Amino acid sequence: MNHPESDPASTPGAPAAGRVRIFDTTLRDGEQAPGFSMDAPAKLRLAQALEALGVDVLEAGFAAASPDDFAAIARIAGTLRSTTVCALARCQHGDIDSAARALERAWRSRIHVFISTSPLHREHKLGLSRQQVVDAACAAVERARGLCHEVEFSAEDAMRTEPEFLAEVFSAVVAAGATTLNAPDTVGYMTPAEIAQRFAFLRAHVRGAETVVFSAHCHDDLGLAAANSLAAIEAGARQVECTINGIGERAGNAALEEIVMALKVRGAHFGLDTRIDTRKLYPTSRLLSQLTGQNVQRNKAIVGDNAFAHESGIHQHGMLKHRDTYEIMRPQDVGIAETRLVLGKHSGRAALRQRLAVLGHAPDEATLDAIFARFKALADRKREVHDEDLDAIALGQDPDAQGPWRLMQLNTSTHLGGSASASVRLAHADGRQLSEAAIGDGPVDAVLRAIERATGSALELAQFQVRAVGAGGDAQGQAHLLAHHDGREWRGHGVSTDIVEATAQAALAIVNRITRHHAPAQAPAAANQ
Repeated sequence: MNHPESDPASTPGAPAAGRVRIFDTTLRDGEQAPGFSMDAPAKLRLAQALEALGVDVLEAGFAAASPDDFAAIARIAGTLRSTTVCALARCQHGDIDSAARALERAWRSRIHVFISTSPLHREHKLGLSRQQVVDAACAAVERARGLCHEVEFSAEDAMRTEPEFLAEVFSAVVAAGATTLNAPDTVGYMTPAEIAQRFAFLRAHVRGAETVVFSAHCHDDLGLAAANSLAAIEAGARQVECTINGIGERAGNAALEEIVMALKVRGAHFGLDTRIDTRKLYPTSRLLSQLTGQNVQRNKAIVGDNAFAHESGIHQHGMLKHRDTYEIMRPQDVGIAETRLVLGKHSGRAALRQRLAVLGHAPDEATLDAIFARFKALADRKREVHDEDLDAIALGQDPDAQGPWRLMQLNTSTHLGGSASASVRLAHADGRQLSEAAIGDGPVDAVLRAIERATGSALELAQFQVRAVGAGGDAQGQAHLLAHHDGREWRGHGVSTDIVEATAQAALAIVNRITRHHAPAQAPAAANQ
């Protein structure tokens, strides 16, 4: 095995001064959670994104778990060139040898061996004595040491292990050659004060503690994973094991983006940083959602849709005066284009005026009064008022108007292993009826192309979502589309028991809004009408 030049982020001992290593386990602990499994190409794509993000260590999987896991680790190990690639292994020779084979082509490799140490696990899971656990841990580290660049040892369920015994195990594996010691809160049981106390105890009582890196791996069962990880850092941990979007077993792991931005935003408090390119946090989060089909909750810290969105009129007014009034970081710092002032029933005149100006409308005070009244009435019926709604109001139109295009007939056909076709017949309010057909990659793509041809409106699809409304085989499907046209965003939705028909209705809603937008303007209605 060729050993590369040393890198401060991946060599044994302490990381560079003022640095915390980011150990990403999205592809191992995160991927094994229900609903988040990925195939080999998806894993490689995410691994490359994580390397570009700047993670120090990437845990690519559990080599002995399956041939697919082994192959994915091997492919990732042979591709990455600036991130240490890690494979998990139980303290068993077969696991360790499998991990080593999968990592053979790695630029820098790490084998991560683990064994349970808590009395609960020793008795009910392993059936081993204390000494047998120590012996198994040391034998595993000694075997792994000659097969990779560095060895990490984890004491599973460390936080429910007797502190003195945990220090004894750690001291033994340091002597055997481990360079990173991980004390995980496997079941998310601890509080920040307890975590800090435990890490301080270990650093004081583990023999050779000054020669190794202590690592925290916290689960979120009580919602404390990020707080516990930061507490461990304050107590001397210099590696944090985390995942994108906080995915992982049960309630998940500490969220990488939360740890990284806490260290960045509160740099004066922690005096520490990472080598993460924070501008790539949001794109990486969205890539994971795309690969797994699992959306991020709207109120998720750092990368959720609402993280940099404001609807309250008081907040919006403050943001328009000075962004620091309600934001402690810039959206651009995490890869989000800009702050969103969401217009809804809680919004005020200042935010409405600002958005109208962006859309090219400059109403006088009297006209703004009329627009504001119509806006509030609409906002009471809708969760969010979009740009096309504001355009319609400002132009004196009805934002809920349905015409002029209606769907009269729809036929689709799909072919296994081939393309799909669709034909539509549309009726216009002026009496015209038009029929068009198109071929696409699937029935949704085909029906969108047919509608574009019939109406003459070119739509660049940016987002497509379908969800069930109700339960059972006859449940309705609700389709939401976001499309670009003439440099603007347009939204539409449709509902039907047939998701292709729902998509067609959503596309026609967008076409109708574009058509109304280009219609001759009318004077806005008076405020008291």
